[in-house]
Formats: sequence, structure tokens, C-alpha cells
Amino acid sequence: MAKVIGGRVLELVIVFFGVTFVIYAMVFALPGDPIRALAGERPIAESTIATLRAAYHLDDPLLVQYFRYLGGLFTGDFGTDFSGRPVGAQILRAWPVTLVLALSAWAIEIVVGLGLGLVAALKRNTWIDRTILVTTILATAIPVFVVGVSAQLLFGVRWGILPVAGDKAGWPVAFILPAAVIALYGLAVVSRLMRSSVIDNLGMDYVRTARAKGLSRRRVVGVHVLRNSAIPAVTFLATDLGYLLGGAVVVEGIFNLPGIGNLLFGAIRSHEGPTVVGISTALILVFLVTSVLVDLLHAALDPRIRHD
Repeated sequence: MAKVIGGRVLELVIVFFGVTFVIYAMVFALPGDPIRALAGERPIAESTIATLRAAYHLDDPLLVQYFRYLGGLFTGDFGTDFSGRPVGAQILRAWPVTLVLALSAWAIEIVVGLGLGLVAALKRNTWIDRTILVTTILATAIPVFVVGVSAQLLFGVRWGILPVAGDKAGWPVAFILPAAVIALYGLAVVSRLMRSSVIDNLGMDYVRTARAKGLSRRRVVGVHVLRNSAIPAVTFLATDLGYLLGGAVVVEGIFNLPGIGNLLFGAIRSHEGPTVVGISTALILVFLVTSVLVDLLHAALDPRIRHD
């Protein structure tokens, strides 16, 4: 097991360097001069432009800039934007909002997604199963911005049940609606994975053996079937947390939540390359950590992996 984890960590280190370099190169290869963008429509002296470019090392070769960025990153420095503000401090201010939103959506996926999948499997080929199947297909087919705006208009504007935008109401009131919107796709996938896995496990020999020993249906399903069936869904859920953290740009924009998504969108719009790279690096680290956690969860749920 330790050998497997060590191999995965080595792979993730290689992926980290490769992905961060690609993102760094793509961000700083975008057209336009970020120094001139700071001045907007106002004229700016060429001497000032030259001084700022030298201060931010923009005239250095790409590899030199990248390794300088890595050197700062290993000391906890995510760089400074073109307005002189530390990128790390901006991420720390915005991170709690995105983290609360992502964890709220993740909880909805776990509770509702696993529950719907289990019910659909136990009620296989009934109207309940078909209703859940159709609903989850529709959930994956509708774009998230359509669902977000529709939910905002219905629950916020027309019915007045939940806040339309912002986080002033705090958790959970201000986060229920955006979390439900962002969780919709993952919830649908989790429920379908769970349904298929439970149906497969219900036909396994160990289930028939457990029933032959006189174990109740609730114990067979709740203890044996549920644990083995949860492996595919847990794998998806572990990796999906990273997507929830990084994919909140649209939802945070719709509901005006001051999180990482809004910060990233603003940085792209104002050509703040250091901020875009810093946020992307933070999200990459989240993906890498969740990838290792997936392997550990596999080992916890499947004894065969622990003995490999």
C-alpha cells in the first residue's frame, strides 16, 4: 500500500510541475500588455512602463520567470499582482466563501445523491426508479447558468424564500440555493453510479450467502451492500470536490458571492496574470491532494487494496 501511495505522489509531483508550467505560459502569452492595462485609457510614460516591467521581471525569458515563481511558491509566496497586492492574501480572503459553497454542495451530493441511488436500486424498474433516472438525466442536460438564473428568479425574486445574491445572510441561508445549483450535476452522477453499483452487488454470491445465514434485508443492504457499492461513488465524490472548488466561477457570478470564482473572473478581465496563476496553482494543489485521498479511501473501503 505504501508503495502504491509513493508512486502516486511521484506522479502528482510531475503533474504539478507540468500543469503549472502550461498555465503559467498560457496566461503570460495572452495578447495585451498588463502594464498598459493598469492605466486604462490614460496615457502612461514609456519610462514608467519600462520600470514596472523590470520590477515584475516581464522582460525575462519564460523559464526564468517560471522558476522564480516556483521559488516563491515553495516559501508560501503566491506572488504580487500588478497593483502591488499579495496574491496569497487575496486568495485567503476569498477562499472561505468558496470553501463553504463547495462543502455545502458536496454535502448535498453525498446525502441526496447516495440516497437517490440506493432508493432507485432497491425500487428497480418501478415508477420511482424511472422518475429518478429521468430527473438525473435532465439535471446533466441543462447548463448550470440556466439552472442558476432560474432558481434565483423563482426562489429569490418571485417567492422570496431565499436571498437573491450576496453572503450577508450567512450560512446556510445564503449558500443553500447556489450550493444546490452547483451540486446538481454531481448529484445526478453520484445517484446513477450508486444505483448501478448497488444492483450489481445485490446479485453477488456474498449477498446470497448473507441471506442464507438469516441476516435481515436491512443489515445485508446497510452493512454489506452499501459499503461495497459506495466505492465508485466515493471515488467520484473525492475528485468532484476539486471540481466544485474550481467550478464555482459561474455560480459565484450569478449569486454575487465574493469567492475564488469572482476573484478569478475579475483577474482575467483586468489582465492580472499573477492572480490568475496563483489561483490556478491553489486549485491544482487541491486536485492533487484529493487524488491522493481517493487512493486512501479505496484502501479503507476495499480490503483487497490494503493487501496488494
